[in-house]
Amino acid sequence: MTSQFLWVIFPYICMAVFIVGHIFRYRNDQFGWTAKSSEFIEKKQLMIGSLLFHIGIFPVILGHVAGLGIPNEWTRAMGISDHMYHIGAVWGGGFFGVMTLVGMLILTSRRFTKASVRKLSSTSDLVVNSLLLFIVFIGVYSSLITNTMTPGFDYRETISVWFRSLLIFQPEAAYMAAVPLAFKLHIFTGFLIFAMWPFTRLVHVWSVPLNYVGRSYILYRKHQATKQHTPR
Repeated sequence: MTSQFLWVIFPYICMAVFIVGHIFRYRNDQFGWTAKSSEFIEKKQLMIGSLLFHIGIFPVILGHVAGLGIPNEWTRAMGISDHMYHIGAVWGGGFFGVMTLVGMLILTSRRFTKASVRKLSSTSDLVVNSLLLFIVFIGVYSSLITNTMTPGFDYRETISVWFRSLLIFQPEAAYMAAVPLAFKLHIFTGFLIFAMWPFTRLVHVWSVPLNYVGRSYILYRKHQATKQHTPR
């Protein structure tokens, strides 16, 4: 029952909360749909941490999509051997993962150690920062350490197959039985952050200002003050 809950029931609950929660939040709290930027309080650490995090996280997300969604038979058919794929996934993913981790460390340290920033942070802000930091850390650890220390383990034969079974609503929890603990923690906390997403500042991810691309330029004109003549 524990295995069924962790790897079947819990993921579906999290994704249901993710979808329904976003709909509810958008319909009832559009004014709160914001990142609540603290840039005006402290800018240097925010800029460095945010830059490293966002540069690293996009390749990491693409790597997760490819690793979980593309069967190894497909990559073999394209001429990519399992060894080549493993080297690219571990070292390429590890590089961008470390970059994301450093950025997240800076952002989390800033939120907890800068008194002015922490004062304006809600409890959910602190929890989300801490949880994201753990997810990134355990993901990097799994990729660089666990993969090296467990040579017989292949996540594409276990985690990926399990994940795709969830997508087609034919879940097979048995695939997760032999998965190392570090990977399990990464997956569990990953689903947990999805369940928390609609109720935190993470909703700002969906507020990409695409209309800025085609928006007309804003014109600024200098106002010339006119001299007032006083009557004699």
